[in-house]
Amino acid sequence: MQKSTGKALASIFWDQDGILLIDYFPKDQTINAEYYSSLLVQLKDILKEKRRGKVTKGVLFLHDNALPHQALATQKKLAYLGFQCLDHPPYSLDLAPLDYNLFPGLKKQLKSRHFSSDMEVIAAVETGLYGQPSEFFLSGLQKLEQWAKKCIELRAGVC
Repeated sequence: MQKSTGKALASIFWDQDGILLIDYFPKDQTINAEYYSSLLVQLKDILKEKRRGKVTKGVLFLHDNALPHQALATQKKLAYLGFQCLDHPPYSLDLAPLDYNLFPGLKKQLKSRHFSSDMEVIAAVETGLYGQPSEFFLSGLQKLEQWAKKCIELRAGVC
């Protein structure tokens, strides 16, 4: 037995074409609205660079209900940046894109592997995520749409 290298907390932003930004949060700190808002500004710049000419009607933005995401400062930053937020259903983990699309495959790739440093974990995660074809990300959004429609049809608050 050896001690685990710990955990790396990452914010991952993606669209139908792939990964836009992965930010690894500094250890021993707490994510707050100010930090998250700075990520949103980075994301806007990356969208301008990576998706030049594709973002013509604005950005539909979905994130979960974490406190930094719902803070007034974050909401103001999203509005300032022109991001239109989609409401994330409360207590609906099956509608979290990371949980049903990005993470299951990544977990399979990383299963039973041992890492000696955070940098090794980060490299493996990035290889797994950046190595996905754009169809993977598009199908994830299509699955999200199907789940949302199913919830609406069932008129259920929690799916």
